[in-house]
Amino acid sequence: MQSFDTKDSDSASEIRNRQTMIAGRVEDLPVGSRKTVELPGGRELALVNVNVEFYATGNFCPHKGAPLAEGMLCEHVIECEWHGWQFDVRTGECLTVREKIETYEVFVEEGVVKILIGAS
Repeated sequence: MQSFDTKDSDSASEIRNRQTMIAGRVEDLPVGSRKTVELPGGRELALVNVNVEFYATGNFCPHKGAPLAEGMLCEHVIECEWHGWQFDVRTGECLTVREKIETYEVFVEEGVVKILIGAS
């Protein structure tokens, strides 16, 4: 009988290769709010608070580049303010057309909101 290793040996090293970005304090991002988080190298993320659950996505709409952090947030859907494209912040899936934006893991540690960036 063949033996299978069910542990993902690459996942631990991938997590170690990711960087943690401090995005701010929980109290500075109230429920329903959006915030632009600038990354080194000029990249930006949109950070949102949905019922005290934090999500981070790429900040720019793939249609015309509008900043998503400035769009309307309704539950888990953020809408681009320029042309109305809608994205689920949990998955990055576009609800309007067949597009997708990047999503990032977010966690809270001692009241500080942190985002894992890099290879995942």
